[in-house]
Amino acid sequence: MVGGIQIQAVDKNFVNASNETVQALSDVSLTIHPGSFVSIIGPSGCGKSTLLRLISGLSHPDKGRIVLDDKQISSPGDDRGFMFQEHNLFPWLTIYDNIAFGLRARKLYKKNKQKVADILHLVGLHGFESYYPHQLSGGMCQRASLARALVGNPKVLLLDEPLGALDAFTRMNIQDEILRIWKEEHMTMVMVTHDVDEAVYLSDTIVVMTARPGRIVKLVHVDLPRPRDRSAENFFHYSSEVLRLLHYGGTVPEPEYYL
Repeated sequence: MVGGIQIQAVDKNFVNASNETVQALSDVSLTIHPGSFVSIIGPSGCGKSTLLRLISGLSHPDKGRIVLDDKQISSPGDDRGFMFQEHNLFPWLTIYDNIAFGLRARKLYKKNKQKVADILHLVGLHGFESYYPHQLSGGMCQRASLARALVGNPKVLLLDEPLGALDAFTRMNIQDEILRIWKEEHMTMVMVTHDVDEAVYLSDTIVVMTARPGRIVKLVHVDLPRPRDRSAENFFHYSSEVLRLLHYGGTVPEPEYYL
């Protein structure tokens, strides 16, 4: 099975507007098994999205390395699909042409034309091929974005808070769609999220990170059968554990001042 990722002692720094060096990630090591669903969660600015971009090859570590199936990642590749928080569809192209865009750019469309039709069915957009993004709801545009990331048949799908802007019901619906596709396609999925319940609902493993510089606090392995019941006591057990690790749960310390 393909899609195994090794993140080995990775550091990543940035230079801010004041020309100061800011460390985003510090000594991050992680094994992501082929075909697994992994969520990365932590405070804003802890380097979650940075880590995802390093896996994608859009950015490069200052120290350490990232390996996909025994090959070091040095640039973006067809073996990794990326789904962003905003759908980023081209407004002047139809949904069909948005999904087929990457294949056409790589001159692979003629050989993979049927794949576009198959993906449209897979994400529930059959019948909307000729629509433009402004004619569809936010949830349907995210489905199109998901289709665009999947059409190249990647080994790994990277999801950077892809459902954050959606309403609760649409979000849960697309979570189920992502899970269905994950099961059918047998690919590795790595998702950044701020939503603890979303992480517990979707993931085999939750990677909990500290504030900047981002380090891994703990890996929470979610041992629950699917489909998962969001109202079950054991579901709340995992949510509470993640919240505790994020220091949002438990006892709130008394302030050191008095009114």
